[in-house]
Amino acid sequence: MSAGRPLLRALRGEAVTPTPVWLMRQAGRVLPEYRALKEEHGFLGLARDPELAAEVTLQPIRRFGFDGAILFADILTPLLPLDFGIDFAPGPVVARPVEGEADLERVRIPPAGSLDGVAETLRRVRAGLPEEVTLLGFAGAPLTLARYLLAGSGARDHAGLRRAVYGEPRFLENLLERLADLTIHYLELQIEAGAEAVQLFDTWAGLLPEEEYRRLALPPVRRIFQALEGQVPRIYLVKDGAHLLEAMAESGADALSLDWRVSLSRARRILGRGLVLQGNLDPGCLLGSPEAVRRGVLRVLEENGGAPGHVFNLGHGLLPQTPLENVGVLVEEVRSWRPAAASP
Repeated sequence: MSAGRPLLRALRGEAVTPTPVWLMRQAGRVLPEYRALKEEHGFLGLARDPELAAEVTLQPIRRFGFDGAILFADILTPLLPLDFGIDFAPGPVVARPVEGEADLERVRIPPAGSLDGVAETLRRVRAGLPEEVTLLGFAGAPLTLARYLLAGSGARDHAGLRRAVYGEPRFLENLLERLADLTIHYLELQIEAGAEAVQLFDTWAGLLPEEEYRRLALPPVRRIFQALEGQVPRIYLVKDGAHLLEAMAESGADALSLDWRVSLSRARRILGRGLVLQGNLDPGCLLGSPEAVRRGVLRVLEENGGAPGHVFNLGHGLLPQTPLENVGVLVEEVRSWRPAAASP
């Protein structure tokens, strides 16, 4: 039964031993079997073919036995059917970005059937997963999607988003509302197809000071989570979001996924021990020696102190340069760790 899966139990706030583990960007990047497929089909070729996307999603489960399998797709997938001219070279490039109010009509729920490939991928993955593994769906949060639509490319200064935050806040609010509608539709499609938990990635919200985050980024996130309430566990990640912890806790998420810039012990002091936390090893740690990986994993687990409601993960995605053996070391260390016995 899905209710007994370790990852789902942890997301409900239960103490689970050993701690459930999955890694962001576990599908691809470091796996030679993924690189071989990507060389043959290209990234978009993999993402658009349900059979290939399901295979890529399952590869890290076969190799490492993670407790969660996350859909292989791009954060911009729900925008691809719309009139933005999105391509990857290799990062996302938007040929027809959003530049003002007149462009908002292009931001809408994708045409019926245009995301059926995502649903089919999820169904294929669920059919191929071991019974104990949880199937995760995901989407980009509205502010993060807006950052790409406003920039047109992966510009490092994020000027398009920042200009809208401080110069056109009403226009940005309208854009974020439309993107929230799209995201609700996209995640509900994933849940209907078999996703048992979903993660909302707010990769760029950490750019904002708390006041602007609360005013602009947080309301559409709350609306998304409210729409999904009671369906599946909802996980929320804000990269570079250590300064936003208390605001993030007001999102309505069932679990907060933390990056490596705040310790789990500090997060629990701020937020209380009752909140489910995910994370939060620095992905850079996996570029070091196996001994460094073991120390890093142990530090994260001990920072949590055996508190119930913990899912082990990285603070963000696996880096492409990560030695494959270090991922195995990470999983081995998580699986072997046990919390200290409680005092009588």
